Amino acid sequence: MDQRIINLFDEYTHKPLTREDFLQKLAKLTGGTAAALALLPLLEVNYANAATILQNDERLMTERISYQGEEGEMKAYIARPKQDAKYGAVMIIHENRGLNPHIEDVTRRMAVEGFLAIAPDALSIQGGTPTDADKAREMFTKLDAVKNIKNFSKAFDYLKTRKDCNGKFACMGFCWGGGLANQMAVHLPELKVAIPFYGRQPEAADVPKIKAFVQLHYAGTDERINAGIAAYEEALKLNKIRYELFTYEGAQHAFHNDTAPTRYNEAAAKLAWSRATDLLKKELK
Repeated sequence: MDQRIINLFDEYTHKPLTREDFLQKLAKLTGGTAAALALLPLLEVNYANAATILQNDERLMTERISYQGEEGEMKAYIARPKQDAKYGAVMIIHENRGLNPHIEDVTRRMAVEGFLAIAPDALSIQGGTPTDADKAREMFTKLDAVKNIKNFSKAFDYLKTRKDCNGKFACMGFCWGGGLANQMAVHLPELKVAIPFYGRQPEAADVPKIKAFVQLHYAGTDERINAGIAAYEEALKLNKIRYELFTYEGAQHAFHNDTAPTRYNEAAAKLAWSRATDLLKKELK
């Protein structure tokens, strides 16, 4: 697919570009409204592809819980192996569309790997993630960044109260959640591992606060996010932070999301997942 079309869709999903403006620009690139509408299903996510691991998978225990956040009740989805034991805890942080079926599936995937996985919903304080993705994007613009970090951080306080948690914590985030995973590393010195996928980097001045092992995954064609790599890596090296950085050449932003047909890259996604889970098993078990 024309890279200009994918870049336009990235602009639509991350910047204040209305759906009407997006469709008009898409029509210009594709040669008309009919062609734009025909292409749209290839760009937008399809949650019919989300359930790679079923909700009722017999290997897992899943539940929906709430915990006290910085500014009210936070809701979250939890999955872990069915066997009662103490597990390392991995927070799964969603993209800027909220806690949707895809992220719940990723949470179950992490549970299958042998972890207690928790996925908070950033939009809990506004009533929870809606089914309308455009509405969700609008709701994200109303989040207070500082309070949001605290809302997610308090999930770890909740995990400390659970008998199935071994007290070792990590986070993995995607896109908006990748940026938040970097912020979790900055603000939570007890975090052992942070794994941002194509996420916005923290300020270089904040990097010395990081105590976690940071494993970074970037898409080769993602110019918007990749612009911040050099400064971040320099700060990580300067402060002797343990880190790994992987760039997947030819991959698009959101390459791990298998509900996004034109951006999903199976080879890159599987390699990144194996690298991430290998690190988590080493650090949290």
